[in-house]
Amino acid sequence: MARRRSKGRDVNGILLLDKPAGISSNTALQRVKRLFFAKKAGHTGSLDPIATGLLPICLGEATKVSAYLLDADKAYQVTIKLGQKTTTADIEGEVTEIRTVPEMTQEMLEQVLSGFIGEIEQVPPMYSALKKDGQPLYKLARQGIEVERKSRRVTIHSISLLNFRCDELDLEVRCSKGTYIRTLAEDIGEQLGCGAHVKVLRRTKTGSFELSGALTLEKLAQIREEAPAETLDQFLLPIDMALQDWPHVSLSKDMVYYLRHGQAVLVPRAPTAGLVKLYGSEEEFLGVGHILDDGRVAPKRLICT
Repeated sequence: MARRRSKGRDVNGILLLDKPAGISSNTALQRVKRLFFAKKAGHTGSLDPIATGLLPICLGEATKVSAYLLDADKAYQVTIKLGQKTTTADIEGEVTEIRTVPEMTQEMLEQVLSGFIGEIEQVPPMYSALKKDGQPLYKLARQGIEVERKSRRVTIHSISLLNFRCDELDLEVRCSKGTYIRTLAEDIGEQLGCGAHVKVLRRTKTGSFELSGALTLEKLAQIREEAPAETLDQFLLPIDMALQDWPHVSLSKDMVYYLRHGQAVLVPRAPTAGLVKLYGSEEEFLGVGHILDDGRVAPKRLICT
């Protein structure tokens, strides 16, 4: 039986998308994939439907490095509504509790916020994509079922108080992968004694990528109305930009040959441990390697362009 050909172009690179509110990250991904007429695409960490902002989309061979962006630190701007708790911990949920918001000073707020900086424990919300026995938690939550969730350790690098009003806080949060901003908002609300939920959420940074370089779906669609899919390729970033802070290892032609055949090679002055990004003799990006215990460089995830 003949193998079914996948539709689309072999297009490789990273698009920085400014995701709009009201759609899931997967819906945004599928729209980008169609606009580029790409064979393969993946995103680098979901944003809630209410959330907007930076969503790097990996096309083609770039999907091989998407996991490393998933592990990257993130930055958000968030508006927290005080005095109300909701079923989803954001503005889309039903209000479950209303409390009086106490009078607060900037000094008091910053003292409370400072208590969340560093390594903290978070219990993931029921309205999340985490699974219990193969079932997403949000599906169980919609049925009114709540299950026990194990806490997880995350790192809050910084919380900056941008503005505050009588019942709202505007914050900028820098955090590690796996951090739930909705949970952070709820926990801040509990510390203030009034409860809280997320009103507005916008991701501004993923790893070394920043929102200032992102394009909207509307802009991409406008261009496609007037030009072929190939026109959009000008907005793609090189795959290795996802690994900007990684050690760089250059290989000779012979080394590249053996590496592409799955063999480890000895590279002078290579790092002594960890993951590295690999380049050929003409600085062609080859993919990801890792250092073995004996100091040799072994292939881990090579790209084919």
